Amino acid sequence: MNKREMVLGLLDRGKKQEHIPAAFFLHFEEIYRRGQAAVDKHLEYFRYTGMDFVKIQYENNFPVRPEIKRPEDWLKMPFYKRDFYEDQLSIVDGLVKKAKSDALVIMTLYSPFMCAGHASGGQISEHIKENPEKAAKGLEIITESLMIFVKECIKLGIDGFYHSTQGGESFRFADTALFKKYIKPYDFVLMEEIKRSCIFNILHVCDYHGGYNDLSPFLDYPGHVVNCSLKLGEGKLTADEISKMFGRPFMGGLDRKGTILSGKEDEIKRAVKQALETAPEKFILGADCTIPSEVNWDNIKTAISTAHEYKR
Repeated sequence: MNKREMVLGLLDRGKKQEHIPAAFFLHFEEIYRRGQAAVDKHLEYFRYTGMDFVKIQYENNFPVRPEIKRPEDWLKMPFYKRDFYEDQLSIVDGLVKKAKSDALVIMTLYSPFMCAGHASGGQISEHIKENPEKAAKGLEIITESLMIFVKECIKLGIDGFYHSTQGGESFRFADTALFKKYIKPYDFVLMEEIKRSCIFNILHVCDYHGGYNDLSPFLDYPGHVVNCSLKLGEGKLTADEISKMFGRPFMGGLDRKGTILSGKEDEIKRAVKQALETAPEKFILGADCTIPSEVNWDNIKTAISTAHEYKR
């Protein structure tokens, strides 16, 4: 069984999972974020760590637009066409050609809300609170632009997307209806497209800026696999509980800033085994989000090999 077959086997509900796939992600240094250097570094990392699919980092953030200071300014949001994504698409093309025969190739996709945060220097939340209808004009423009990127990636042969979403964190909006009405619909425009076109998509509920008290707004999000933190409010769920909640395989189990980052080899092995002992029937070992770049690749290699050696 090759890596593609092993990971896709997770989607066969009637098939027992004999092997535990694993994958961890990090941002590479600036010099490895463009062109052939990015392609080569992704392949080097994939091969060295032994991870089970290639996940392409997205390093082409929407630039800050200083003219967007108030909700009504979102009408000034530029509409970025294909040329804006050209370098990122060249990386997709290179990795699909080099790696797709061996493993699934998955592209990172930031949500329209996250891209609006990049473009506004983080002001999008306040703009939605102040005047959601006007702020939504920016999300509409961004969604239409991101759809160009999504469709071009699909044309190049990407297997799926790691769709990262924010906006529902506990600190973000006192009125949760703002998320449901002005953020979630734009997520769905893109996610329905990748659902139609791709064989393996991962829903990532991102807690980079803060945690969640409630995951229920995300339960109907598309995605073959869900990846998120085990922390919920002041408590903690198990991977099995989240898998059952979402009704799909779970990816995660390890804290991105925990043992995988700073632990010794035996500590990493022990942490992985503990995660696997409480894992759901369908499971990918990973972290709750991107691991800090300073991580030693050998730590990741150890975690992945421990998962591969684990007997269920």
